[in-house]
Amino acid sequence: MASKPPTLPEKLLRPPAHDAIRVCLRCRRRVAVVTPMKWEGVDEKLAKMVSEANLDHASERRRIREMFKDIQLSIDHCLFKAQYSGVKTEEFYRVNSRGLEIFSRRWFPDSLPMKALVCFCHGYGDTCTFFIEGIAKKLASSGYGVFAMDYPGFGLSEGLHGYIPSFDNLVDDVVEHYTKIKENPEYQGLPSFLFGQSMGGAVALKVHFKQPNAWDGAVLVAPMCKMAEDVVPSWPVQQILICMAKILPKGKLVPQKDLAEMAFKDVKKREQTSYNVIAYKDKPRLRTALEMLRTTQELENQLQEVSLPLLILHGEADIVTDPSVSKALYEKANSKDKKLCLYKDAYHSLLEGEPDEMIFQILDDIISWLDEHCIKAGASRSIPP
Repeated sequence: MASKPPTLPEKLLRPPAHDAIRVCLRCRRRVAVVTPMKWEGVDEKLAKMVSEANLDHASERRRIREMFKDIQLSIDHCLFKAQYSGVKTEEFYRVNSRGLEIFSRRWFPDSLPMKALVCFCHGYGDTCTFFIEGIAKKLASSGYGVFAMDYPGFGLSEGLHGYIPSFDNLVDDVVEHYTKIKENPEYQGLPSFLFGQSMGGAVALKVHFKQPNAWDGAVLVAPMCKMAEDVVPSWPVQQILICMAKILPKGKLVPQKDLAEMAFKDVKKREQTSYNVIAYKDKPRLRTALEMLRTTQELENQLQEVSLPLLILHGEADIVTDPSVSKALYEKANSKDKKLCLYKDAYHSLLEGEPDEMIFQILDDIISWLDEHCIKAGASRSIPP
């Protein structure tokens, strides 16, 4: 006779399916045993160390990244294989006003005059140390200064891994960080643009709401203005998660499908996401999931308040963030200068998971828009008040 289906709490509390289960003979508890990942060109000892690392703390994420960064840059992906001359890269840590050590990077043209600042807001499952390397170098080789930061709890920044206790606080951290960069006398008079991918698109829009006149435009790639129905838990499950979040806000208990499989069209590129070893890949923490859901619900009701120049890019086959809401953003935004690019049959990760030619086509679309709006921003600055 078939066994009775598990109740919802039992489903939520079950250890990850990909790990073996071992019973501790001393305390009789079930313990998940992590199976080491296998990466091409990585010896078993290093793979075991990375697989068993506790990435909850920034110090361990930094140690693992240091061991793995050269391997990341050598993978067979078009963003890493492309060669760009005359681009300099720097990275540094700064403690912000909340006492958190934030990791950030910048890429800039070494021999060309800088056209503008592009301030990058990464997605939920991303960092500023992996695929952005190729994206930023492409932009920098075209004359842009590209700046990126890891949010608290993500990548190499301080904080519990993958934990967003307050989305508004995260946005405040981004505003503070990029405001300080823009205040640098070296960049005075240069146009500045926000560049947000997925959850970073939501961050960029929230930054715009806090600083409505501070930016010359925003590039939004598959912005998280609404999560697709396939990603959002059903209403009854949401109510249970809300109650549980009051007791276990940091618990990794939210059901989730394989986001890489849903986001990356190219199978080989999908497999390469595992090389971003410090990206958060566990089940979402309860508070994090609820903050993201609340943020998308807020944004869906604020689309008409968007007023800066917009370039929105979305894959028509995206099942992670809803492309229909990008269409609604384009239609409802109060911006006089806005453009929507929809890519047929493309998935969520437009700049990382599509065929090579599609990735570079989209990057060229972005650079063309930035070039056009640098000229517009320069012209508006030259008009006397």
